[in-house]
Amino acid sequence: MKAFYAIVLTLVIIGGLNWGLVGLFNYNLVDSLFGSATWLSRIIYTIVGIAAICAFAFYDRTRQRD
Repeated sequence: MKAFYAIVLTLVIIGGLNWGLVGLFNYNLVDSLFGSATWLSRIIYTIVGIAAICAFAFYDRTRQRD
């Protein structure tokens, strides 16, 4: 389970960095690497989005420890 949380956290960080690049420099790294609106870029966005949903479980775990 620890590996799953590490993967989720890594994907959320990658997504956050991509959004930071979009906001600061109007540069979308995913689109640059895989093309704009291709099926591959949509899969990557979906995977990162699912990781963000899974990251909500971290909030519950941190509240239980306090």
